[in-house]
Amino acid sequence: MQIVCLDLEGVLVPEIWIAFSQRTGIAEFSRTTRDEPDYDKLMRFRLGLLRQHGLKLADIQAVIGGMAPMDGARDFLDDLRSRYQVVILSDTFYEFADPLMAQLGRPTLFCHRLVVDAEGFVANYELRQTNPKFHAVKALQSLNYTVIAAGDSFNDTGMLGAADAGFFIHPPPGIVAQFPQFPVNHSYAELKAAIDGAAARLTARR
Repeated sequence: MQIVCLDLEGVLVPEIWIAFSQRTGIAEFSRTTRDEPDYDKLMRFRLGLLRQHGLKLADIQAVIGGMAPMDGARDFLDDLRSRYQVVILSDTFYEFADPLMAQLGRPTLFCHRLVVDAEGFVANYELRQTNPKFHAVKALQSLNYTVIAAGDSFNDTGMLGAADAGFFIHPPPGIVAQFPQFPVNHSYAELKAAIDGAAARLTARR
């Protein structure tokens, strides 16, 4: 049996922190996992910025409430879900993702949680586990699933490497140069064809 694992931000929805950066005018918030491979370092930087500028969880959620999935994302996801099991593996947080998940038809999402203090500031974050995308893929394989995965950032490369077939979709050139083993797709149509081709090849091997 086959299952498709997708990253969320940059793949199906815009980058939340970039949208927040644009809304607040604070350029430093635009730094993402495309720029920083150390996720803890990135999140500590973000939490410090939030505190420095007096911004709370509600301020981030207000921006997310006005966001929408990327053009074609819902149709792409609906098509995949009609033919495969699909799981979204993301380093976002449940406190962020809900409005976007509703617009995507509420696919299964594995991500993290935020720690919010009594005043509404984001005080910390709780990972579901370290290297969660990699471990999710390995767990699904232990359940006898063949895994096909797609993402766009540094934090997706463990997932792509662990999967039976892994693909990039519109990644930045610097990441492509560091991980040339993962085929690059530039549209949902290309990624759909890549997934279907991989599924056919993996089925033929069994």
